[in-house]
Amino acid sequence: MVKVLEPPEADQPTLVNRLLGGRYEKPYVVDDGYSRSLYFSFAFVQSAMRVSKPNSLELAYTRKMMSFLLFQPHPKSILMLGLGGGSLAKFCYQHLPETKITVIEINPHVLAFRNEFKIPENSERFQVMLGDAAEYVASCHSNYDVIATDAFDKHGFSSSVCNREFYENLHRLLADNGLIVSNMAGRREERMAHLKMLSDIFGERTLAIPVACDGNHVALAFSEADFEPCWQTVHGRAKLLGKSIGLDFENLPGNSSGAKSWITSNDHFCRPSGYPVMHEYACPDDLETSPESMV
Repeated sequence: MVKVLEPPEADQPTLVNRLLGGRYEKPYVVDDGYSRSLYFSFAFVQSAMRVSKPNSLELAYTRKMMSFLLFQPHPKSILMLGLGGGSLAKFCYQHLPETKITVIEINPHVLAFRNEFKIPENSERFQVMLGDAAEYVASCHSNYDVIATDAFDKHGFSSSVCNREFYENLHRLLADNGLIVSNMAGRREERMAHLKMLSDIFGERTLAIPVACDGNHVALAFSEADFEPCWQTVHGRAKLLGKSIGLDFENLPGNSSGAKSWITSNDHFCRPSGYPVMHEYACPDDLETSPESMV
């Protein structure tokens, strides 16, 4: 089943052609009964949810994004830039009950799928807001223990976050012991440009974690001027997280030098007020919708 944001009278053959040809402009959802995935185009899965376990982290990069808990295990506040299917937001909401979570999403069509991905309603400690991430951080005066960036559109990194000023504003908003965790996906030249902006601002306080199989990275940057992690503590936290909330940071070595080599990648550093209405259409026969293709 493909779920799109179109009126019931929309011409289905035309929609199918636009979807298969990569010309459909809005996000859409593919649901095979086992998993429910958000797409901007069939080239990349933006977010995936197992229907039977809606709060689990199905994609490898989302599990690597949660590595911020290795360094900041009890954040009081998290700012998330980019909602997607809400995987990280839901996971943090469930497992970090004392944490206040603010999510900024620029695309109202993404927000229109909120219920499809079982994202919690807004509350005192959980807020999802429509807005531009770059504009929000430029005008914000709050401080956050963790800032998670996952701001992508159909073409890759959202254009408004592709500049040094964006990362300087993130640095300004971090609490004294805060950190940034950022999804670095897409074309290599784009990833390297964003990693360089981070490392230019944060220097050696920037780390990159490779995401297995897809060549992408998750980057972390730390606000503390004299940041130097205790890798023995990091390893201990990794074991605890595996037991407590099921985060398996596999292959984390048992010694400090090995742990550092696991988590660093040294060679890489030298608006509308109303939401659209959703309607459903049957999935074309030639679309691949097996669980394996979703995740």
